[in-house]
Order: sequence, then structure tokens, then C-alpha cells
Amino acid sequence: MEKQRKRSTSTSKKSRKRKTDESCTRYNGVHLQYASDFDALFSILVAALANFHKQPSLLPLINKSLAKLRRSHIQTPIISLLPTLLASKYTSIASCGADIVGSASLLSLEMNEEIASDSETVKALVSALGSPKRRVLIAACNAVLDVGTTCIGRERLLHFCALEALILRFLQVPKCSTTSVPLCFAERKSFCMKVGCKGDELSVLLLNGAINLINMCNIEQLEKIPGNLSESFLASLRNLWEQVHSQMFSCNPMKFRQLGLFSNSYTKVEDLVESIFRLSIKNDCHLIRPLPCEMVQRYIFDSNGSNFNDFVLKQWELSPIFLRTLSNASVEKGEIFSPFLQFLNATKPFPSFLSSILKNMVSCIPIASDELDILTFLKEVKDKLGCPIIYQQDIRVLRTNIGLQIEEHFFNFVSSSPCAEVDIFKCEEAFKEGYTIALRGMEFRFTTIAAIADELASMFGQPSVGANMYLTPPNSQGLACHYDDHCVFVCQLVGSKQWKVFSQSNKHLPRLYDPLEKADCPVAGCELFSLSEGDVLYIPRGFFHEACTETGSGTAGYSLHLTLGIEVEPPFEWEGFFHVALWNWNLKKRQPCSGSVYDVGVALLHAAIGLIGDSDTTFRKACLVAGISSSAHSGDWLNLNLEIFHCLVDKIDTGSKFSEVLSKLEDAFQKNEDPFQRIRWLQILGDKTNEGLDCYMPFREIMNSLPLLAQDIYEIECVFMQIKSRFCSQIIFEDVKQSYMKLLEKYKKVRKQYKNGMISLHYGS
Repeated sequence: MEKQRKRSTSTSKKSRKRKTDESCTRYNGVHLQYASDFDALFSILVAALANFHKQPSLLPLINKSLAKLRRSHIQTPIISLLPTLLASKYTSIASCGADIVGSASLLSLEMNEEIASDSETVKALVSALGSPKRRVLIAACNAVLDVGTTCIGRERLLHFCALEALILRFLQVPKCSTTSVPLCFAERKSFCMKVGCKGDELSVLLLNGAINLINMCNIEQLEKIPGNLSESFLASLRNLWEQVHSQMFSCNPMKFRQLGLFSNSYTKVEDLVESIFRLSIKNDCHLIRPLPCEMVQRYIFDSNGSNFNDFVLKQWELSPIFLRTLSNASVEKGEIFSPFLQFLNATKPFPSFLSSILKNMVSCIPIASDELDILTFLKEVKDKLGCPIIYQQDIRVLRTNIGLQIEEHFFNFVSSSPCAEVDIFKCEEAFKEGYTIALRGMEFRFTTIAAIADELASMFGQPSVGANMYLTPPNSQGLACHYDDHCVFVCQLVGSKQWKVFSQSNKHLPRLYDPLEKADCPVAGCELFSLSEGDVLYIPRGFFHEACTETGSGTAGYSLHLTLGIEVEPPFEWEGFFHVALWNWNLKKRQPCSGSVYDVGVALLHAAIGLIGDSDTTFRKACLVAGISSSAHSGDWLNLNLEIFHCLVDKIDTGSKFSEVLSKLEDAFQKNEDPFQRIRWLQILGDKTNEGLDCYMPFREIMNSLPLLAQDIYEIECVFMQIKSRFCSQIIFEDVKQSYMKLLEKYKKVRKQYKNGMISLHYGS
């Protein structure tokens, strides 16, 4: 009886199991096993979901239906069910819904667009990123990556805050999950960098998704990322980049460009670097701690009873001056440079910091001076971001042969391949052999130097200031005798150096980017300066100079100095100020009925201002209208600017000759040159709402107009003279200043974005 009872119970269980299986495979008369077409599967799923709240036992049927749908050809009607599936409290349903979103998104561009265009589906997918269930979260991450394979998909994900959700979940992952960064070999027998997250698939997915969306963002979308999230995520990315860069460097620094993918992902190293750069250009990203302007002024200019205003009035762009800051007892030695020197630990007999700072450096890719869209720059250089330092661009290793007075470079690829990557381990060897290590762009590599450069740029009313570092061994000369196209402040940080500054070149105030004249160093009119630690020497542009160390070079045994360069770009010369003035005046005074003759006349006056600027050095002087002066001397500062302004107005009025301008344009036409190349930046001032307003007429358009109006040259000359006369009599300094300041702010904004992005790529600075 007992055995019979057990068999009966067993039979009963099998019976119940068969009934359960039967209910899982048949619904509303349709057997799931034979429902192979999409419509039948879809009908079963819809019916089961509609009654699921009453019959929880339908869960197996729903799961099997979803599984078969995933394997079938997914069609548009399934989109209507996706929000319901993704929002389900059942892990199997929600994760399967996310899988279907991903699979459908990869079917075709059209299906991806349908998925992305369905607001409820995208919102539900983003909500699933907040699921506490790991399986759902992983499926949702994969779906986000799949939807984000198209531009419209990424745009819609950004619109519904998927990026914020991904970053938040990534930051909640235990830190130990993202610390390992091993190397492996790729199939192509080249090194391949992989981020080994200790088998944590979730961390990799969240990272990939966030990086993918960040690199799609425009400036407005980047600004919408909450500051606390972007700051924390940026810190994580920089930590990851430090590990990646370190592994790349230790593996083979000369193979840097060949390094490729993260493990278990499709994110390239260049994508990681781009995300770091993008997050760093947000307005709420404060990587550079500002210095008080008074501190920089006091260190550089307040010595021997002088100050910044006195310097500008008496020395600026006129003659060199030696500022011995140590003579001022109120200023501590190295006050503004102390953090930088402490970071370098530059107190040992041999500069042991050389290799350590070089291996942490990446190339600072040049940005065009008139580039005002940082994302355009990023698009052009994406594959170069994070690359090792490049010879001539970032670093030079050279010495001067005293007998021959020529520069010798340590690396032999200078002439054949000036853009080659540098084996930084050989730089110490070069230093021991008497070569100077010259590093450019220090303001892009060290936050403390960036802060000093920013304040100096503000003081002189310029968009930016460059900073180069020179490390010279004892009894050696780095650069040969030369002059610069920008003014420099030489700041001696360690050791001592002897300088010779000669009478200036034949070309007074050489312009930035103009070819430097190759001439022998003068033999007369030489001033000697011996710089010790804490001293500052000012050398105006155009003055020949050279420097060398002596045996011993002070207590350190070598010399370390920084040059802070005030590079006056074309828009910020006084000539540039008057091009802005003419544009501003034309914007307000141009009559609607004005035609091509009038536009040609305005363009010719722009050309006339440029022609005068070529011969009159006052037009080439730096415009300090936007500079900072102390309140005690603000009157002197304003009077200086007004005096120059009125002087140059008179010179334009009396010096603008129609025949000379016309001759210049005709000569340029014959040579197929653009005489307006130097003022192309005027297009930056253009207002899209004023179509037809010609603040800058392209060269070809002008030259095409002149032949048509050849019979009316007299009329063109009359219009030109009228425009010149009206402009010179009606121009108002304050009106021009407002437009000029707006132009300066546009330049400064992009320079700040670039600087923040590059600073972020130099970890530990």
C-alpha cells in the first residue's frame, strides 16, 4: 500500500508537471511549438501580457515567447511592447526586453531610428539603467551601446539623460573593479592595451556607454551634465588614463600609436582620451586654481621701486630690463614658482626629475590661432590626442657649437623627420653630453604654470601666454644667438645663467608668424645680465640675445629657467583694433541701399590700414585696451590708450592712399596672393542675421568686382575717400572697445578649453 501510494503521488506530480508544461506552450488555442511566424508569437505574447496580472503562472509562457521572438525576425509591432517589457519587475522579462531593444537596433538603420524615435521605449531603457538587478542592468547597458551605434540613437539617449544614468551607475561600482590595466598582444602582432576590470563585465559596459555618449556631446550637452557627476567621472577617467599611459610607456614608448582596445569592449584608447578632454572643457571644470593678479605683478614687476604700470609706460616693447626680485624684501624667493619647483623636486645636483616628467607628458597638438570651435579641433586631431611628445613640436634637445655658432641637435632625425617621437630615456644622456632640453607648452602640462600664464595674459589683455622650460647643463649654450617674434620674461628658477642682449634686429617689432630674418648676431651694443635664482629678465621682441651657463652654474650645478612669452596675435595688435573699429563702424553706418562699389570701398580701407601697418611700427604694437591696470594708475592707462588711438586715427586719415592700395591689390592679383589673408579673422565678428553685410570681402570677390567697375575707377576712389573721411571722423573709442572685448573673450574661451583639456591629459601635474 505504501509503495502504491508513493507511485500514485509520483504519477500525480508528473501529471501536474505535464499540465504546467502544456500551459506554458499553449495559449488561446495556439501551440507555442508551432507558432513559428512573428504574428503568431506576437499575438501569444500580447495576450499573455494582458492577463499576466491575473495569472502570474503565465510567466514561463511569456519568457518562452520572448525567447522565440528574439530568435525570429524582429518587426516593428514589437516596439509597442518594449516600454512594458523594460518596466517589468520580473528580471527575465525586463532583461529580455532590453535584449530585444539591442537586437532590433542592430537590424538596420531604419529599425534603429524607429527604436530611438519612440520616446517611451528610450525612457524605459534609461530607467532600466537604474535597476538594482545586475542582469537587467547589464542587458540595458548592452542595449544602450546598440542603440548608440547611430547618431540619432545617441542623440535620443542624450536627450533622455542616459549619460547621467551611466555615469552614476559606474561611480557606484566598487573601485577595485576598475583598477587593473594589463597588456596583451593583438592578433596583428602589435601591442594592444586592454583595461582588465577583473572580469567585471558591468564596469566595462558602463564605461563604454558613458564614453560613447560623451564623445557625441556638443558643448551645450556637456554643460548639462551635473557638475558633481562630471567631476567624479573625470577623476575616474584620469586615473584610468594614468594606468593606461603608464602601461603603454613601460611596454614600449615608441609603439604608442599602435595601442588599441580595452578588453571586452570596443572603446579605443583615443576615445578614452577624447572623453577626458571633453569633460575638462566644461565651464564648471576648475582644474587650474587661479592666482591673485597682485601676486604675479608683485613677483615679476614690483622691484626697485617700479611696478607693472611703470613697466608698461616706460619699458614695454621698447628695451630690455633686468628685474631682480630678490632686491624686494617683501617678496619671497620663488613665491609663485614654489609649487612647481616642489613638484619637480629640483634641488638635487643632477636634475633627476627629467625622465619622470617626460614620461608623463603627451604631445600638445597645435591649435589654429583663429580656431573658435574646440569641437572642430577635436574632430580633426582625435587620433593624435594622447600621443607621445614630438620633436620640434614639444621638445628640442640641442646645443650651440660656440666656434661655428650653429645649433647641433642630439637626435639625428631633425632634418629628415622633424615630427618623430622622442626616446625620452636618451634625454638624460644628451644632458650629460652638454645638450639643453627645451620643452614647449608648459602651460598645457602643469596647473601651477598655467595659473601664472593666465594671470599674465589678463594683465596684458591677450588671449593667452606661452611658457617654455629650458634645462641647461654647466658650461653650455643651448640656442644660438637669435631674436623672437614675441616678448619674453625669463624667470630663473634654479642655478644661474649669463645673458647677452644685443641691439634689436633691423625689423622693429617683428610680427607673430612672420618669417624670422636669418642674420648674424651683432657684435656691438651688447648688454650683459647675470641671472640668479628668483631673477626676471624682460626681452622685447626683435632683440637678439643668447645665454649660456658657466662651470658650476650656481649651487645646483645646472640652470633651469622658464620663459613666459607674450605672443601678440594679429587681432590684438593696434592694427587689429582698427580693423575691428572699421567693421564696427560699417555695421552701424552702412546704408541698406549701399551696393558693390561701397563694399569694395570698405574692403579697400581695410587693405589701406594693413598697408600702413606694414610700415608704421605703432600699428604693430600690442593693444593693451583690455589689459589690467591698478586703480591708482587707471588714468595713466586710459590716457596711454587714447593717445595711441587718436594718433593712429590721424595716420589712417592722412596715410591711406587710394593709388597705393589699388597697386597693392593688383600686384597681389598678378601673384595669385590674398592680401586679406592677415585679416581673415574678421569673419569671426560676422553676424548671421546681417546677411549681405560685408565686414570681410574675400579677395576673389573684390578682384572680380574691380574689372567690372574699371570704367568707374574714379567713382570707386571717391567712395573710398568718403568712407575714409567719415570713418576717421565718426569712430568712437568706447564703441570699438566693446566689440574688441567680445572678440577677445571668444579667443580666450577656446584657449581656456584647450588648456584645460591638455592639462587633464597630464596626470600628476
